[in-house]
Amino acid sequence: MFENYPKKRTELPQKYKDIYEEHYKKNRIGETKASSLSQKMESWLHKKVSADLTDYPQKTLEIGAGTLNHLKYEKISTYDIVEPFHELFSNSPDLKLINTVYNSIYEIKNSEQYDRIISIATFEHITDLPLVVAKSCLLMKKNGCLRVAIPNEGSFIWKLAYELTTGIEFKIMYNLKYSTLMNYEHVNTAREIEDILNYFFCSVKQSHFGLNKQLSFYRFFECTKPEITKAVNYTESQKIKFND
Repeated sequence: MFENYPKKRTELPQKYKDIYEEHYKKNRIGETKASSLSQKMESWLHKKVSADLTDYPQKTLEIGAGTLNHLKYEKISTYDIVEPFHELFSNSPDLKLINTVYNSIYEIKNSEQYDRIISIATFEHITDLPLVVAKSCLLMKKNGCLRVAIPNEGSFIWKLAYELTTGIEFKIMYNLKYSTLMNYEHVNTAREIEDILNYFFCSVKQSHFGLNKQLSFYRFFECTKPEITKAVNYTESQKIKFND
């Protein structure tokens, strides 16, 4: 299973490489009109992920923390993050709220054991997603939960939405096609992500921001009861030895 993983990105044309970091930062902080609108819509993702919060302190790991823009939706207790792009959060005043920063989920010892593992608009970017999900299974407490919110990549309505907003703005700013950058960034469709989560978890509940699963902008998954045996077997099949 998952024979096409890890996936490989195609080479970006040089014109895209020249503006990549600049655009990525502007997009993440909502500096442009289109990205600011996107962030307002993305509040649905953040609210769904944080909907399980209680007054009881919960140990949380966020995969793909970016600019730390999700922290305002959280009740902070022990909060670790996985984010290799340190430039995104290095100047954030919220950095003091973070317990530990990891460049990769594979650096984390299995003994850490989290109540919650969360991710917002990140799983579509991860080339070795089955391994990341398998590792998440091994890091969860018995009654823990993986909470994942993603754009509905692969659907017509999602492509139409970004083509008519960020796509037009990107064309005006750089005279380049935004779809080329999106195809480079988003290596996983929403359907692929759903299949991976269903393989590694016994219980996967989902909801969507739109009319239905197909005609929605975003999707949310609440995953519990990890299949530990499947996670261990998959990591062993990939000849990966995680920290324990």
